[in-house]
Amino acid sequence: MDALLSALMGDFLGTPVYFWVVFITIVIGLLVFDLGVLHKEEKEISAKESLTLYAGYVLVAVAFGAWIWWSRGSQAGLEFYTGYLIEQSLAMDNMFVIATIFGFLAIPRIYQHRVLFWGILGVILFRAVMIGIGAALVHSFNWILVFFGAFLIFTGIRMFSHQDEEPDLEKNAIFRFLQKHFRITKTLDGSNFTVRQPDSKTGKLALFLTPLGVALIMVETVDLIFAVDSVPAVFAVTQDTFIVYTSNIFAILGLRALYFALAAAMNRFRYLQTSLAVVLVLIGIKVALVPFGIHVDTMLSLLGTIGILAAGIFYSLWKTRNEPDISAAQDPRQGQLEP
Repeated sequence: MDALLSALMGDFLGTPVYFWVVFITIVIGLLVFDLGVLHKEEKEISAKESLTLYAGYVLVAVAFGAWIWWSRGSQAGLEFYTGYLIEQSLAMDNMFVIATIFGFLAIPRIYQHRVLFWGILGVILFRAVMIGIGAALVHSFNWILVFFGAFLIFTGIRMFSHQDEEPDLEKNAIFRFLQKHFRITKTLDGSNFTVRQPDSKTGKLALFLTPLGVALIMVETVDLIFAVDSVPAVFAVTQDTFIVYTSNIFAILGLRALYFALAAAMNRFRYLQTSLAVVLVLIGIKVALVPFGIHVDTMLSLLGTIGILAAGIFYSLWKTRNEPDISAAQDPRQGQLEP
């Protein structure tokens, strides 16, 4: 028992081990409750249920942040909430791309939660690797924050200048790679990601990806690409690996729950990308100033992010108040993939 207590009180990446144990236990509990209880059977998730689930995830994140505030101090708690909000803000753009992928592959709503849920496991792993690498680089080369900042500024400017462009998934490199190197069925096979069926060329049983499997791979890839923006952005708030990682994961868990409400009315958030571009540029400036000893107050960053994001959302809703809701997860091909 003494050995166990000693291990739990030990340090891992600058944080006591028991903090990590509590976090991992909460995440596993949420995932088990989500899949094993709420969505034990395949079903379509309504916008109302999506908002309810999101509220639940937000409450858990807020409670976790309050625990960090109480146990590690107000600065650590404020950093968690700021990192959480920044990740939520930037990952919203990710949700729009995921909705476009579902529409392009004509994935029915009843199966979309399955892709999002299993995609979370990849996010947990990939974010851990990327944040670990980022933390090691920042610890060894503080000047790399200047590079992170410049990259975020460039990304924000590029997002602003390309905000009216629709992603062309027919020419997407990942989609073309999958078409070239994998056998893909033309139609879905229930909720299966892969299926064994005779190959038309050899007549032998072979493993095929279903459109659902293609969607999972593309969603995982999109998550990895967007992490290149969001991970450096949170390092602008803190270099505490525990806070960076936990705020990332809680934010993504919440947004995956919110997805179905967002996807049902993508056209209503027309100017959100503009506010996200502004947030990226400002965060880029903040992180680039750190190596020069210039630190922007965390509370100011939090309030600024809230204000800019709220302005983008409310302006979008006001400008589109007379437009009908249009779902991004619609596609006339009805599940048919071109060979």
